[in-house]
Amino acid sequence: MLNHHNHHANHPHNRRRTIAGPGHMSPDEALARLKEGHARFLAGKSVHPHVSRERLLETATKGQHPFASFISCSDSRVPVEIIFDQGIGDLFVVRVAGNIIDMDEIGSTEYSEEHLGISLLVVMGHSQCGAVSAVVQHAEVGGAVAKLVQHITPALERASSLGLTGDALLAKTIEENVRHSIAILLEASPETAEMVHEGKVKIIGAIYHIEDGHITWLE
Repeated sequence: MLNHHNHHANHPHNRRRTIAGPGHMSPDEALARLKEGHARFLAGKSVHPHVSRERLLETATKGQHPFASFISCSDSRVPVEIIFDQGIGDLFVVRVAGNIIDMDEIGSTEYSEEHLGISLLVVMGHSQCGAVSAVVQHAEVGGAVAKLVQHITPALERASSLGLTGDALLAKTIEENVRHSIAILLEASPETAEMVHEGKVKIIGAIYHIEDGHITWLE
């Protein structure tokens, strides 16, 4: 289990949150914007916003003001900005195999909350995830990959306790892995937990289905 941060000076009660830019959204507003973009993507009507040279210049000179943060899998079939029809400077994305959460991901998340003013964090897994499949199939992996997939084992244990097998076990483990990552984040980051408790930040899970592009939201 991850250890809690030990930086008392940065406790939520001892510092002021920095809200970046005038376009700060509530969690519900940010989620609605994501869902609208995803609906365009599914319908084949993506508008591909914020990809112009003007947008490059704007974000270079005025800084970044993304409206949502993601922890997502590194899988090349899960391009977050494309799935939600967003562009440059819209999303703050952390991608790691198996969408696991360790200290690097927690630090990135805290940065997005405290310094960029982001109020919505999405932890997104996806169907046919290779990292989760390796754990479910008890595949032999070496090097740093072995340490990485250890984070997914608790999700497999929870799914296995339901008596599932085959594709059903894989799908449930993928879901439980998202829930487990959220639980780890809240346990290991008192700052994030406090913001969630105060209603300043919302964390939501999601499963992206690479077969047809739809998303299951784990609210």
